[in-house]
Amino acid sequence: MKINKTNAARLLDQAKISYELITYEVDESDLSAVHVAEQLDEPIEQVFKTLVLKGDKTGYFVCIIPGAEELDLKLAAKVSGNKNCDMIPMKDLLSITGYIRGACSPIGMKKHFPAYIHSSCKDFSFIYISAGVRGMQIKMNPTDLLSLIKAEDHLLIKS
Repeated sequence: MKINKTNAARLLDQAKISYELITYEVDESDLSAVHVAEQLDEPIEQVFKTLVLKGDKTGYFVCIIPGAEELDLKLAAKVSGNKNCDMIPMKDLLSITGYIRGACSPIGMKKHFPAYIHSSCKDFSFIYISAGVRGMQIKMNPTDLLSLIKAEDHLLIKS
């Protein structure tokens, strides 16, 4: 079966970064990372979700966290240089990033936004992130991801 490359995959090719495209069955009623992990038969700790936020000082930024976790907005604001921040409204996701809910990749957004990834990513030789379309994930080395999107690693989740 031929898999059509996504924009994120093409950018990885350009950067000569190795990765694997993995497809899974989409359930429109459950777009959660937990569902993706179950479909991939992988631990949820290795399936990361991409969240887009807006800070009161810096504007838009991206947080990438393990799929079952909840983002700590206070920590996210602090690491991004904001006093406070909020998730962007879902209706604005496509116009800001070029991606839709359930398919937001940290690679290849319309503009480059500051990115912060949860430190636990470094515990694994590979993690999964969205490939930019529902039903497809990118399996890649987290260090390569950090370098490509110029992300900083921090503790970002509620403990």
